[in-house]
Amino acid sequence: MDGPPGGHAAPNAANAQRDALVVLTMAQRTADEHVANAHQEADRIINDARAAADHIVQQAEAHAEDMRADADDVLGQARADASRIVQEARAHADKTEQAADDLLADARARAAEIVKIATQRADDMKHQAEMRYQDVVGSLAAKREGLQQQIESLERFDREYRSRLTSFMQTQLRALWVDQPQVDPDIEGTAEPHDDPRPASAIPTQRSIEAGTLDPAH
Repeated sequence: MDGPPGGHAAPNAANAQRDALVVLTMAQRTADEHVANAHQEADRIINDARAAADHIVQQAEAHAEDMRADADDVLGQARADASRIVQEARAHADKTEQAADDLLADARARAAEIVKIATQRADDMKHQAEMRYQDVVGSLAAKREGLQQQIESLERFDREYRSRLTSFMQTQLRALWVDQPQVDPDIEGTAEPHDDPRPASAIPTQRSIEAGTLDPAH
């Protein structure tokens, strides 16, 4: 029962060495498990961070794309509005210019019509004045011709009257000379007959002969 102490010590040392190896093995295993867990946790955290970062990047890119699209829409709308405003301004300018051209053309047409009417009236007045002038000149010419004819007729009548009067006077003087030889035939009307049976108003005198009022019928 009491055996040698060396016999008991060898088994104890072996057990202790075996226990230490078991403990070391368990510690190594535990450490390996902790390291593996740490690596897994680190990988998980890294993956989560990468996923979160990718998600954030995607969201940022999507937001940026939305903002770019909104900016493009706003820019397109602004360009469309600017183009519409320019077109409206051009159309308004064209309408204004067309209206001005129409007004100018209408004013020119009215001015031309007024000038035409005034010219026509002036021509008509000139024609009427010329016609009146021709009428007046023609009337004056006709009157002048008529007066000339009257003057010529009066001159012929005067010549004929003087001729007839002279013949009548010569006839009367001869008759007086035959009835009263004392009357000098060279002195016409100076001697008054004494025994002439005619009334005194019927005896020709020098004054009545010169005045031309003696009627040859007497």
